Amino acid sequence: MFWQDGQLIYNGKYKIEKYLGGGGFALTYQAMHTKLNRRVVIKTPNISVQRDPDYPKYVERFKKEAQMLAMCCRDSHPHIVQVFDFFVEEDGRYCLEMQYIAGESLWEYVQRQGRLPETEAVKYIHQMGLALVDVHKKGVFHLDVTPPNIMLNFNSGIPNSGKAVLIDFGIAGDMSPPSTLSRSFGNKAFAPYELTRKGIRHPTVDIYCLAGSLYYAITGQRPTNSFDRKYEQEKLVPPKQLVSSLSYAVNQAILKGMALEAKDRPQTMEEWLNLLSFSQAGSYFVEIESIKVLILASDVRVDYHTLQELLKAGKWKAAHEETTKVMLKVVKREQQALLNYEDILNFPCTDLRTIDQLWVKYSNGHFGFSVQKRIWLECGGKVDYETERMLGDRVGWYKEGTWLSYNQYNFSLNAPVGHLPKVFYTWSGFKGENLFSRFQTCKL
Repeated sequence: MFWQDGQLIYNGKYKIEKYLGGGGFALTYQAMHTKLNRRVVIKTPNISVQRDPDYPKYVERFKKEAQMLAMCCRDSHPHIVQVFDFFVEEDGRYCLEMQYIAGESLWEYVQRQGRLPETEAVKYIHQMGLALVDVHKKGVFHLDVTPPNIMLNFNSGIPNSGKAVLIDFGIAGDMSPPSTLSRSFGNKAFAPYELTRKGIRHPTVDIYCLAGSLYYAITGQRPTNSFDRKYEQEKLVPPKQLVSSLSYAVNQAILKGMALEAKDRPQTMEEWLNLLSFSQAGSYFVEIESIKVLILASDVRVDYHTLQELLKAGKWKAAHEETTKVMLKVVKREQQALLNYEDILNFPCTDLRTIDQLWVKYSNGHFGFSVQKRIWLECGGKVDYETERMLGDRVGWYKEGTWLSYNQYNFSLNAPVGHLPKVFYTWSGFKGENLFSRFQTCKL
């Protein structure tokens, strides 16, 4: 440590309260801004680095980190640590003043609490994903989105009030050679091998790190080191093997996010977040499961038990055919074998919800109308061909400039999120609404 508890720095503007920790490059301290009576964090280069012949290069790195962090938090993103000031102490030491996050890191929280419930873990990781979407749009990659760098802030008076905040952009600001980056990167269990071996910077690096952090939060264990997976042929233990109650959707999101090769991962943070199926429908079924009841409601007395049994058995193609059958029965068009625009516009919301709930429940949030609606909204939520094409691309209905025929659909859980069920209908009488706007009206 360089500063002592109680020491005043920068002409008495800050009072050091305690040493928080640090790595090979920088140290962090909790301090009080004496004029504003505001608790802050002060980050400064390690004194050993100051003695290094390349210290001027480290200073430039530190300045870049400050500038980059200031750019990333310019819009006061709720899940990115805020930077307040950058100053030079009398002895020439550069200092970065940042927001103090009351609470503890995700690493400390899991060490103390044990593995987290799925919904809580996904909540924190989803917040981090939203922060990274914003960071990536600014052309910045964090490259160290690991449990020690995810701070959790709790309001003791509000249940489930935890908020995750991303800290420490030091690796992102590192312009040193890959060998130096490897030495400074302290959480190799969460890093893809291409980062620590080659210093590659790409959204897929952050995706791997964040998926690894979710793995740790849900299982309470570090994932297998990517170097051992690559060069020692060790296997990554699927999180569901460690936590049998884990949903299929989250298990798959982790495995795809932690694919060994970058080309096999989702290529954008938005794509990976979509795999988490973070939807209202999923939350609804947590409540339904707690009382072990699923009411198969229908406004027109249609029986959904056959559909339920097929979905429960994982017979996705047969369930898809049964879905078409019951939907035609709801609107009394069994003879025509195809829904039209008016049928969609007037389809009973109660029956839509029942069908949706069955698909969401038995696919663990992988399929369902509400899943498709969420993706449609992410694509812009417009009723036009371009939005529908974007949706088709996301859910796997549209590939290489062509809409798939029915026999090309993937009737398995390996299909993209939202791939099923696919409702076919004619556009006769089109008046500016479609199936997805009907889902919106029915509040799926």
